[in-house]
Order: sequence, then structure tokens, then C-alpha cells
Amino acid sequence: MNAALKICQERYDAQLPPPVSESAVEIARKEWLYNATEQLVRFRMDVKFQRRMCQPQGVRVSQLALALDEHVNNRLANCEVTSPALGWLLVTTDDNPDKNAIAELLGPSDHHFGKLGEIAEALLRPLADDALAAQAEDEEL
Repeated sequence: MNAALKICQERYDAQLPPPVSESAVEIARKEWLYNATEQLVRFRMDVKFQRRMCQPQGVRVSQLALALDEHVNNRLANCEVTSPALGWLLVTTDDNPDKNAIAELLGPSDHHFGKLGEIAEALLRPLADDALAAQAEDEEL
């Protein structure tokens, strides 16, 4: 009986703690990042906000375009693109762009908005806390 009790106690002690739920700030941060990424990627609109007594902040679509350009150039320079994806993209610009060529140039991603969203989110992430503070300041008014 004592051995069985000891085994049960060891199993109980070895259990992982229950998952920690996300705080309200973490949830708000994720929501802001998702919405701002969608605004940049899907709607091609600049993301802007301003805290009290501070300069305006944000990410412009032109900054996203530059980051994408750098990303694709690096993939091409490192021979990570194995098809004539850039050529196909240029050939199909008059009608619908070749989505396979775009995917080949950008590379794989598990992000909801693809590699484009991943890069946009990387630009936005450092601004999330200030954006949430700006929202809170606006709600105080």
C-alpha cells in the first residue's frame, strides 16, 4: 500500500502546472497586432497613432514595401528561390499576379496573413505597447 501511494504521489508531483491564462494586456496586444497587420496587408493603409505630448508613430505601407523588397532580395541572393518566380510575377502584372510566384518569392509562413503578414507584424510589434497606451489615453478623454 505504501509503495502504491508513493507511486501516485510521484505521478502527481510530476504533473505540469495548469496553463496560465493570458492577461488582459496580452490579449489587447495580440488584438492590436492582428488589426494593425490586417490594416497594412489587406487594406494597404498606413497604421498611425499618437500618444499625448509625443510625436506621431506608426508604420507606413511604403515601409512594409521596403521590408518586403529587402526580404525578397535576400532570398534571391541566397538562392532560396528555385523557380523564375520574379520573371513570372513581372510577366503576369497586367492580369492577375501569379500567386505561386509571390509565394515562392516570399517563402513559407504559418502566419494568418502569410509571409507578408509576418513581416508586417515584425514592423508593428515594437510599437504595440505605445499604441495600446495611446488607445487608453484616447479613452480617458
